[in-house]
Amino acid sequence: MKAAPASRREQIRWMLADLKMPGALEAVDGILSKADSGTLTAAEAIQDLLGAQIGLRNNRRLQAAMRSSRLPAVKTLEEFDFSFQPSIKREQIDSLAELSFLERKENVVLLGPPGVGKTHLAIGLAIAAAQSGRRVYYGTLSDLVSSLEEARAAGSLKRRLSVLAAPSLMVVDEIGYLPVSQTGAMLFFQLMSRRYERASTVMTSNKGFEEWGEVLGDEVMAAALIDRILHHCHIVNIRGNSYRMRQHTEVWRMLRQDADESTPRTRRKVREGNR
Repeated sequence: MKAAPASRREQIRWMLADLKMPGALEAVDGILSKADSGTLTAAEAIQDLLGAQIGLRNNRRLQAAMRSSRLPAVKTLEEFDFSFQPSIKREQIDSLAELSFLERKENVVLLGPPGVGKTHLAIGLAIAAAQSGRRVYYGTLSDLVSSLEEARAAGSLKRRLSVLAAPSLMVVDEIGYLPVSQTGAMLFFQLMSRRYERASTVMTSNKGFEEWGEVLGDEVMAAALIDRILHHCHIVNIRGNSYRMRQHTEVWRMLRQDADESTPRTRRKVREGNR
């Protein structure tokens, strides 16, 4: 082992490197300069140093989670516009973000029409779980069913079910958007039965529970599935306008405003040309 450097600043850098704290090591010079100038107290400097390391660790966890979990985008709960969807109880989402539902192996079901933010909230919970060190996995119902059907055809269904049953949190998105075959519904039921009371699942659907029998093509199986899901479950009903439609509406208003502003000028030019 190399001898520790003589100066205090170099000693701190050496110790951070020895402790394998690259986030703190990268930030230490700036933090110490602020401390030397009196901008930061000793306690604040220590807090910032540890915060830099924790921030790097969380970013690495998130990057690893994005690779392994197949999350389609980074959408955090902090970015969600609760003011646009007043039907959502902010305190309910904040409580879920504490992730105690994962410890209790409870489920979350987000119901509502297309575009109201169900997927954003589901991904936000998955990101929060990943940042806390939990394994997460994302898939639409259609993609999950396809992967299970392929595994069944290849004779590896048992192994695939074990892989999908393992993550602490699974997001099953878009239940009800595309039809599912009876075989696919049966395989999905097997997966959810394996996760029942062993791990948490967040589901999003544009269909009410009373329509899931039609989605899965089997009323009896749907009833058994819903029974397992709802046994330990938090339901978030979202009633409101579509975020995507809001964006389209704003673009339309801007175009209409531009058109309205240009119309008087066009009329003036026509009148001038007729003189």
